[in-house]
Amino acid sequence: MADPRGFLKVRQRETQPRRPVPVRIMDWKEVYEAQEKGTLKAQAGRCMDCGVPFCHQGCPLGNLIPEWNDLMWRDKGDEAIERLHATNNFPEFTGRLCPAPCEASCVLGINQPAVTIKQVEVSIIDEAWDNGWVSPLPPTRLTGKTVAVVGSGPAGLAVAQQLTRVGHTVAVYERDDKIGGLLRYGIPDFKMEKEQVDRRVEQMKAEGTRFRTGVSVGTDVTWEQLRRRYDAVVVCTGATVPRDLPIPGRDLDGVHFAMDYLVPANRAVAGETIEDQINAHGKHVVILGGGDTGADCLGTAHRHGAASVTTLAIGKQPPAERASHQPWPTFPTLFEVASAHEEGGERTYLASTVEFVGENGKLTGVKVAETEFVDGKRLPKAGTERIIPADLVFLSLGFTGAEPAGITEQVSAEFDGRGNVARDGYYMTNTEGVFVAGDAGRGQSLIVWAIAEGRAAAAAVDKYLMGSTILPAPVAPTDRAIAVL
Repeated sequence: MADPRGFLKVRQRETQPRRPVPVRIMDWKEVYEAQEKGTLKAQAGRCMDCGVPFCHQGCPLGNLIPEWNDLMWRDKGDEAIERLHATNNFPEFTGRLCPAPCEASCVLGINQPAVTIKQVEVSIIDEAWDNGWVSPLPPTRLTGKTVAVVGSGPAGLAVAQQLTRVGHTVAVYERDDKIGGLLRYGIPDFKMEKEQVDRRVEQMKAEGTRFRTGVSVGTDVTWEQLRRRYDAVVVCTGATVPRDLPIPGRDLDGVHFAMDYLVPANRAVAGETIEDQINAHGKHVVILGGGDTGADCLGTAHRHGAASVTTLAIGKQPPAERASHQPWPTFPTLFEVASAHEEGGERTYLASTVEFVGENGKLTGVKVAETEFVDGKRLPKAGTERIIPADLVFLSLGFTGAEPAGITEQVSAEFDGRGNVARDGYYMTNTEGVFVAGDAGRGQSLIVWAIAEGRAAAAAVDKYLMGSTILPAPVAPTDRAIAVL
């Protein structure tokens, strides 16, 4: 364990400092600065000898959090990264993007601010990259089995790396021109610069994973062709179908899905020339939806120089502290201030969008009303309507499931009632040899769940191909640990 009295000596929780707002909105670099090593060690030392570390329960990956907290406190970063990599293929992703359900389960969090687990995690992997402690781990032998992984987001990359390391020949198919999925083109650089993806892909290439970019499975190559060519196929295409808002004025010029704004913006940051790019410079922007994607739109609009940005959420503002119905160690819904919210903009809750208004086919405003609750339904309250000026509206209302992409027609894989690719308790669809992991089978979820499912699905695929497996399987599709694979 770390310092036995650390949580008594250091009672204050200190997170990573953020660059000043006036500075950071002038560029696209990550908003966080490195924390001073002494402060970091002191924060890691707050991890207590709690007996039963509930942070394991909070983390879908089962990260060995007390162990690497202790090693970081002892200044043994090379050993800390080994313990971290034992359960997490990509801690540089989760350390930047995960909302840290582990911290909500921290035993210290019962009566003190929780340990800064996420901050220690990202510091361990950053130090490891800086010191050359992250090396390729190619297999010692090849099995002769081949696997196609469709989609190169966190789930697909986790599947591919795990299966490559046990000796299977793995090819990752990605319809975009570069690997990474939403890590590449959905997450703005101010949250995670793409160097994090690039160097992990280079590691995977050195291990033997093959990447096929610019290939749209279902059209350029069919699912059936993949099924005949490979011994197993894993669907990791994500839940990318956006939720729409079919109200009057939806067809006005200026109303867009969030990803139609974020993807071209990320491509432009990468140096590409984008024709007809949606740019918020000098415009009044309204974002519908208060989640992470909405915050990404908010931060992007700030950097484009928007005249104003208003975020509307139909529900109530979450509480600042745990509600009684979300006790420790559950993951509570709390009011959070992301880095983008610090940078400006107005956040409005209990706002029901009634209509998009415009002139000559162009958006000019959004008609909203207060939300009232009638028989458990959220409805606009009559007589409270008002119009918010708007030149752009971004729909950030979540996602409804995976894109069909010919899966059912070509390999008879079925979808469930929630728009996800259906699967059994071992990640296999109703078509033998075709598996699914991540948001494509789970629905829109957290990056840590995508990696956990990728690791577990890899174990299921390995057992299917070889009869047994040595790969760890942290979670099952039912969110319960797989007892025996």
